[in-house]
Amino acid sequence: MAIRTEFPRPDRLRPHWLTLNGQWQFAFDQNNQGLRDRWYEKPDFPLRIEVPFPYQSQLSGINSQEHQDVVWYSRAFTLTPDLMSCRRLLHFGAVDYKADVWLDGQHLGGHEGGYSDFTFDITDLTAAGGEHVLTLRCEDRLDTHQPRGKQSYRPEPFACWYTPVTGIWQSVWLEGVGEYYPQDFRLTPDVDNGMVKAEVTLNEIPAQGALVRLTVSFQGGFVAQQTVEARDRFVQAGVYLGHNEEISGLQLWWPQSPNLYDLAIEIVVEGEVADRVDTYFGMRKIEVVGSRVLLNNSPLYQRLVLDQGYWPDGLLTAPSAEALRRDVELTLQMGYNGARKHQKFEDPIYLYWADKLGLLVWSELPSAYWLRDSEKRSLIRDLSQAIRRDYNHPSIIVWTPLNESWGVPAIQSQKEAQRLNDCLYHLVYTLDGTRLVSGNDGWEQAMTDLATVHDYTAWPQDLSPDYRQPGAVLEAGPSGKMVTARGYCHQGKPMIFSEFGGIAMAKDQEGENWGYNGAVADEKAFLDRFGAITQGAKELPGFWGYCYTQLTDVFQEVNGLLDMDRNPKADLEEIRKINLGSC
Repeated sequence: MAIRTEFPRPDRLRPHWLTLNGQWQFAFDQNNQGLRDRWYEKPDFPLRIEVPFPYQSQLSGINSQEHQDVVWYSRAFTLTPDLMSCRRLLHFGAVDYKADVWLDGQHLGGHEGGYSDFTFDITDLTAAGGEHVLTLRCEDRLDTHQPRGKQSYRPEPFACWYTPVTGIWQSVWLEGVGEYYPQDFRLTPDVDNGMVKAEVTLNEIPAQGALVRLTVSFQGGFVAQQTVEARDRFVQAGVYLGHNEEISGLQLWWPQSPNLYDLAIEIVVEGEVADRVDTYFGMRKIEVVGSRVLLNNSPLYQRLVLDQGYWPDGLLTAPSAEALRRDVELTLQMGYNGARKHQKFEDPIYLYWADKLGLLVWSELPSAYWLRDSEKRSLIRDLSQAIRRDYNHPSIIVWTPLNESWGVPAIQSQKEAQRLNDCLYHLVYTLDGTRLVSGNDGWEQAMTDLATVHDYTAWPQDLSPDYRQPGAVLEAGPSGKMVTARGYCHQGKPMIFSEFGGIAMAKDQEGENWGYNGAVADEKAFLDRFGAITQGAKELPGFWGYCYTQLTDVFQEVNGLLDMDRNPKADLEEIRKINLGSC
């Protein structure tokens, strides 16, 4: 029985769907002969794998860490009666890195990019019903121009890079939709004017003409409805959120009060509903005014924790939907109001719970590691795809295109690297003008909205004098790197202390452990140091937030607040008191 059986996109609900997670046939293609021998015509692979877990993970049932460039998957499925009455879409949440897909031996298409979703309309190919065979070929080389994040670009883990992930690592499912349906939609809140802008793209234009009906409710109470004629595939409308007498005022989305409006998007053809998708949105506004970040026109102090989203048995893939929810709950329980998702575009179910439970999210583009044309194109593609997929999540407030000069090692003075950073900065604003950008988070920053600093100095006794004057650190090098790239000035921008801490416990140490400034002996020593450095971060003049490293241990990095199984290393209530205590 499949482990991951939940609907993979709770932010886009439809009633008719079928999970394709579970047991698939699997094969390593060590000699890269599968295409030549046309394996997709009559797939009969020797191994069995549990999808969506990568073959390198325990939960996959294979658990081999030997790198293979090319792997194959196959499984048979039979459509349910409710899907036979719909158009049928085949969805892949994420396949790392390059995928080609066949259905009953016919090539559906390909996709490149290890962190983005893709879809095929298989209606015409499955009209006869019966059993169908789905086959995938996945290619994932150790190339440094691929956006890899924390996946090792060697055959083995090293330093702070981990076991690579190959192939399917997010859910696969079939979804039933109407003959005419929203292929995509964007929801943009306008807090100041009390409205939401809806942009809906239809799969095609109905010959009979169609209406797009938008119905907004809040906690079950009707708020607003607007109907727009679909003159072409692209429809947009501004829906004003006038409330009835049972709802008091505009319901804003806050970390401490994550109000969400429900939205039904219906396609109406000749008076009948051809398709409906149920979603939600949050009325949330994030902006920089002077040296402060404002959330809904109010000053925001960010208490973030670095979160890499790895599990011991699933690697990048959470063992369950509940595990994703639990990470959000644990983060909030410890007094943090946000997570800096590090080097990973996270599973949409995590973002759903961040929306529902009220957790701010920084979303970070996984790094590539060789500055050349192919790296630039890959980063532009992957960032664009992430913005498309995750645009509607109110929890996301910051996009981070680069981190610590990874992939752009000479960015301090090299114009080519600086232009890549600036291109990604402007790309975000071209595709998403509703969020902030932390460009090259940590140091050597070119264009950015936030001036961010990484520093693992043993605090507070070794605190650099540069921190004692607001803004002085931006012209200094507290981590041995200049904070500001040559030719740029970030004075007056909001400053965030976006990495510090990394305390390890002596009992966890085995070889290289990535604990900073020596391990502590026990829980009391941990809380003493954690309290001192967190208080030091709060007292930094001119800084309006911090991000502690890190939420959990990650393999050889044993510097988490929790171990990799999410067991606390110290009393969570004590950690919460430290985070929520005054400066």
